[in-house]
Formats: sequence, structure tokens, C-alpha cells
Amino acid sequence: RWLRSLCLMQQMPNSSSITQFLLLEFADTRELQLLHFWLFLGIYLAALLGNGLIIIAVACDRHLHTPMYFFLLNLSLLDLGSISTTVPKSMANSLWDTRDISYAGCTAQVFFFLFLMSVEYFLLTLVAYDRYVAICKPLHYGTLLGSRACANMAAAAWGSGFLYAVLHTANTFSLPLCQGNAIDQFFCEIPQILKLSCSDSYLREVVLLVSSFVLVLGCFVFIVLSYAQIFRAVLRIPSEQGRHKAFSTCLLHLAVVSLVISTSIIAYLKPPSISSPSLDLTVAVLYSVLPPALNPLICSMRNRELKDDAIRKLISSTPL
Repeated sequence: RWLRSLCLMQQMPNSSSITQFLLLEFADTRELQLLHFWLFLGIYLAALLGNGLIIIAVACDRHLHTPMYFFLLNLSLLDLGSISTTVPKSMANSLWDTRDISYAGCTAQVFFFLFLMSVEYFLLTLVAYDRYVAICKPLHYGTLLGSRACANMAAAAWGSGFLYAVLHTANTFSLPLCQGNAIDQFFCEIPQILKLSCSDSYLREVVLLVSSFVLVLGCFVFIVLSYAQIFRAVLRIPSEQGRHKAFSTCLLHLAVVSLVISTSIIAYLKPPSISSPSLDLTVAVLYSVLPPALNPLICSMRNRELKDDAIRKLISSTPL
């Protein structure tokens, strides 16, 4: 028995011996795997098209070189990056009927996803601030949101996201992993990687996740308070058409913020007692796959000026 136990301990993988991880399969039949591939391919192409049109429209049209469109340009870049970090690998695994991802690939996936998602949270907060200044303090808009101020705020968001991702990635992959190498998710997600840890040191990551929750909650409270002031100002607008336009823009932005933040909180901070593979998978798709594809539609494409310009760019680039 002693020799058998010793052999089993020697066969248990640790973080230094793991060379690859096994991702979760969406289905165990070939037909459903191909269905998953085509479904994700459609969502991915929609995200590429929508965000790509926004980037081209804002970059090429001087009339759109304003703070709001500058932040939307950054959000589109982040959406393209975040969905490209997770979806292509999942599609390739379904297409080739594999599950593996290399250790380095998993590390890169965790880093870039955390980096891009955290920057997106910060930029969504800046968009709320932009709307607050534009509606509640229009006379100070040029002073508070000049080109230099916008560049500094965007740089601060990108820099903070980079440090946040480095801290979490380094802390996660410094933990000893001895519970196998199978990750119960279609991409490398920190809560699922922590389940592979065999050390009490995972509490360090829990502390970081709680601090992240406080940070995200702070951003969300700031957004809610900003929109409370915005709604109060909008109700004073005498024109019904003006009130409707302002409310539709604000509510769409709040819908995106609520979807992204609520699903992320459920994914990273839900109690283990309510965790299940189907729930984890559903929540992961909601906060990592759908927002990059829907954001151009519900946030940017509802803007008439941007929509018309994007359509013109698409028509002009289509060969006759």
C-alpha cells in the first residue's frame, strides 16, 4: 500500500510538470461539435464586422474625432481583442476534435483576457463620465474632456488593466497544480484553474478576486450615480424627442454594463455550492462571447451619425 501510494503521488501532475491543459468540450458527438463551430464562427464574424466598421468609421471620419467616439473606438478594439483571445481556440478544438491547449497558450489566454476585460470596465466608466459631462455640464465639456485629458484617461485605463492582468496571471500560475490538467471551461478561466490547486495558497488569489470585486463595484456605483444625475437633467429637457434620444442612449449603455459586470461577478465570485458545469459555461458565454458581438449593435450602431458613416464605409469598400 505504501509503494502504491508513493507511485500515485509521483504520477500526480504539478504546475512544473504540466505542459498542456484540456479544455471543456461543448459536446461529445461530432455533429454537435460542428454545430458549436459554426455558431461561434457566426458570432465571431459578427463581432469582427461590427467592431471593424466602427474602428474604420471613427478613424477615417474627422467629424467623429470627439471624446465619445474616441472611447467607442477603444471599446471596439478591446472587444475585438477579447473575443479573439477565447473564441478561435474553442472553434479550432471543435473543428479538429481536440481539447488541448499548451501551458504557455493558457497563460497567454488568461493574461490577455484579464487585460482586455479590465480595460473595458474602466472605459465603460469613462463613457458614463463623458455622457455625464456632455449632458450635465455642457459648458465645461471642452475643458474637462479635451484631447489631452481623454488620452491621459485612456492611457490610465490601459496601464491599470495591464498591471491588473500581470498581478492575477503571475499569482494564479505560481500556485502548485496537482488536481489534474482538465479545465471545466471552453477557455482558461481563473476560477477553473484554481480548482486544480492543491495548496492553501489559493487564498491569495481569493483575496485578489475580492479586491477586484470591490474595484468593479466601485466602477458600477460611479456609473449608476452618473446616470442618476443624467436622468435628472434629461427630465428637464422640454423636447420629448430629445428626452427619448438621451434615455435610449443611456439605457443601452447601462444594459451593456449590467450584463458584463453581473455575469463576471457570478463567474468569479459565486459560491462553490451553486457551481455546475452548465451554469459555468452559460455564464462564461454571456460575459466573454456575446458582449463583443452585441456591443456594436446596442451601443454604437444606435447612433445615427456613426451608423450612416459605417454603412457608407461598407458600401464604398464593396467591389461592384
